[in-house]
Amino acid sequence: MGLALLFIIWLITLASSYFFYAQTWWMPGLASAEGGAIDHQFMLSYVAMGVVFLASQLGLGLFVWKYRDRSDAAAATYSHGHTGLELLWTSLTAVLFVGLNLMGYTVWAESKFRAAGPNATQVEVTGMQFNWYFRYPGPDGKFGRLKPELIDASQGNEAAVGLDPADPAGKDDIVTGTLVLPVDKEVGITLRAQDVIHDFYVREMRVKQDAVPGLMIPMHFTPNKLGTYEAACAELCGLGHYKMRADVKVIPQKEFDEWLAAREKEKQE
Repeated sequence: MGLALLFIIWLITLASSYFFYAQTWWMPGLASAEGGAIDHQFMLSYVAMGVVFLASQLGLGLFVWKYRDRSDAAAATYSHGHTGLELLWTSLTAVLFVGLNLMGYTVWAESKFRAAGPNATQVEVTGMQFNWYFRYPGPDGKFGRLKPELIDASQGNEAAVGLDPADPAGKDDIVTGTLVLPVDKEVGITLRAQDVIHDFYVREMRVKQDAVPGLMIPMHFTPNKLGTYEAACAELCGLGHYKMRADVKVIPQKEFDEWLAAREKEKQE
């Protein structure tokens, strides 16, 4: 019975490890310049945890077989443990945990604490139950003033974010329900939430950040692959959480400029 259990444990361990090795179930294709560092960090974590997982499970199988119940087995004895071994694996666990955290912090901080470049496309992303709204500053490059008392999602996109029509800086602002971005150009995001905590998540861009009411959270990334992706809310935010999604369209710079110009023309009309 002990030998059979050993093979079952090893079979499950090796079969599950194969799926990670073969990347059978893996993250979707990368579509941002910064995402490579995030994928590298994931791979380091998977490899480190994989080694620990394999060693522990293969060892478990051996111990199950070695100490199986049998007629000639020695009587069980109580062990107080081995202080040296306990210090060793506790220290190795601490080094692994702290090391991965330090490396991950650097990758995370690069997209949060380093400001977007001066030529970055600026977009303000607002989450509210259960929609995303995307605001562009228009030709003047300035975002208009927002007023909480003006928020009324039933009156259109601009009213949904509370854009003040009396502010000259906001007269050319464009608010849409689709995030349109130029390819190969850095995007500076300012993330907001109106009601509860949301989470702005675009898998292919490796972008994931909580949107917290009362905070304006900066982040940046550079989309480098044309296509249409999905921005989802990755934080449970209410009964309609499942439908809080929006399209993210990455298009050539020329098409992006034409799209902005068309939205400005529509607004003037």
